[in-house]
Amino acid sequence: HTCSVAKKELDDLEQWKKEHRPGPITLVPQRLGGNKSEAQVRQNQQMVLMQSKYQKKHEREEYIKAKKAAEEAEILKKKAIQREKAERLEVKRRQEEVQRRQMLLEDQKYKTNELLNRLDVGLPKSDSCQIANPGPEATAWKRSHAYKQAFQEDENRRLEEMKQEQQRKAELMELEKKQEEEARTRAHRNEQR
Repeated sequence: HTCSVAKKELDDLEQWKKEHRPGPITLVPQRLGGNKSEAQVRQNQQMVLMQSKYQKKHEREEYIKAKKAAEEAEILKKKAIQREKAERLEVKRRQEEVQRRQMLLEDQKYKTNELLNRLDVGLPKSDSCQIANPGPEATAWKRSHAYKQAFQEDENRRLEEMKQEQQRKAELMELEKKQEEEARTRAHRNEQR
């Protein structure tokens, strides 16, 4: 029974296929390959290729330009930071210089007063046996000699300070020059890249 049902279904399917078989396809004959000649097609391809190359070149140039601008901005930023640092250092140095001068002046005043007091009292105890009672000439000479000595020491100190100041300035200028040269070398290297 099952066999006969299956056979009937198969026969029905074959019958349906025969009835629904597609008919012949009729197409209007036409020329393939488009309506342009080979030369035109090649010319178009060439143009597209050229445009693509130009576009890529333009994009590369824009990228290089942007990169260069960014690098220059970075260099300028670094320079500004260095300048700010140098200025801050200079301000700090000046403040320290003023404090140092004030301290020196106070120290000088103190030393001069001490000297004058010593001269007024006379020679220290250890020397008193040599000159029991120094005359006014000796005291005056000692006073002028001490003044000269103090003045000379002061001059030497001032000269030394000036030398140090000059040296500091020279070092600062050298540092700035070095930084500028480094920045220039960097920029030049970036241009060659």
